[in-house]
Amino acid sequence: MDRDRVPLSTAIEPLGHAETRIWPADPTAYGGRRTRRGGKYAVFIPAPIARRGFSFDADAVAAVAHATRALGALRETPKASGVVGLAGALLRSESMASSRIEGVKISHKRLARAAYENDRLGGDRQAAEVLGNVKAMQRAIELGGGPDPITVADIEDIHRTLLRFTEDEEIAGAIRDQQNWIGGNDYNPIGADYVSPPFEHVPDLLEDLCAFIARDDMAPIAQAAIAHAQFENVHPFVDGNGRTGRALVYAVLRRRNEIENLVPPISLVLGSEPRNYINGLGAYSSGKAASWCTTFADATTNATQAAGSLTTAIEELQAVWIERLGRPRADATVRRLVGALPAQPVIDVAAGQQLTGRSHVAVGNALQQLEENGVIQKLNERRWGRLWECGELLDLLGRTEKKLATGQKVPGDVSQPYIEATTGIEPV
Repeated sequence: MDRDRVPLSTAIEPLGHAETRIWPADPTAYGGRRTRRGGKYAVFIPAPIARRGFSFDADAVAAVAHATRALGALRETPKASGVVGLAGALLRSESMASSRIEGVKISHKRLARAAYENDRLGGDRQAAEVLGNVKAMQRAIELGGGPDPITVADIEDIHRTLLRFTEDEEIAGAIRDQQNWIGGNDYNPIGADYVSPPFEHVPDLLEDLCAFIARDDMAPIAQAAIAHAQFENVHPFVDGNGRTGRALVYAVLRRRNEIENLVPPISLVLGSEPRNYINGLGAYSSGKAASWCTTFADATTNATQAAGSLTTAIEELQAVWIERLGRPRADATVRRLVGALPAQPVIDVAAGQQLTGRSHVAVGNALQQLEENGVIQKLNERRWGRLWECGELLDLLGRTEKKLATGQKVPGDVSQPYIEATTGIEPV
């Protein structure tokens, strides 16, 4: 079978079923009568998808094809300076956006300073959570690029990395052994927006999900969309499911060679229209996988084009810096630092040495030169020691995110021959 051809089925069947359960009353629960009561609630038990066929209408096919083309353009665009630095900037943007969907809001400046402090974060719980998200994303991409299929242990590893340095460390990497739900109250699932499958179903559902991710008979973007939605339906952890599920998207895309170094901030687009995101996941559960894939593919296209625009804007800013510095030689330490700043916008001599491989003296002189030309600014030395920050870059990242968060859809008229050539799927 063609590696990108989706097996089709014409019937639209719900991707799971609801079962009614009884929650016992708990007269000791806090919060009044509503939290103490017992009663009926409905759990959703997802259907297996490892061998399931999925149907796609013309809109979904076109959206997937357009997103595929956008990702290809991002991979193939030559980067003049500092691919690693650009990748780091995009990775932070995606991780921040994924955390923001869960209510954890932090600025690029605050995150960059926290990343410098690393294990010395003190009471900055939110910074620790977002940095955990960055590391979980890195781990997901690493696992997706490895030679072995994604396993349940890998998913546990991503979750463990996410929560390792947070207040929820005790549940990091642990598949839940209790019921969980979304919405309602903290004490019972009666009236909740969504009640995930009972914990005894979770191990088999995760094994099935990994078998689905191992498939290579469907378009990678559709596969990533479905894998993410299925993971969110299973909700295998007590907390951190949303961020882990969005990191899993990049493991799938990396496994299918749709991304390499540069990561499009898909969560930033999904988070800009939360109602569409939630409705899309709901549509998937009801059997309308094509509708969800359209939503996800459109978000991927917008995020990928934004990533391309951001990399161009960063390179243009770097070109301005090079001019300010008097066009130093390509192998000059200061020029190497210019290429590395997107990955390390808060920097000291030790970090500069690690990034460039140059001596303490050479890096110190280069940082001084950058400061004198307004590229970086020294932070409060009494608090931070000899530490600099690239304010222009951090401001650029913030402005770009605000622009993308408007949620404007990128038009995508794609010819039918291109659709079939790039995705291997035909509209039904």
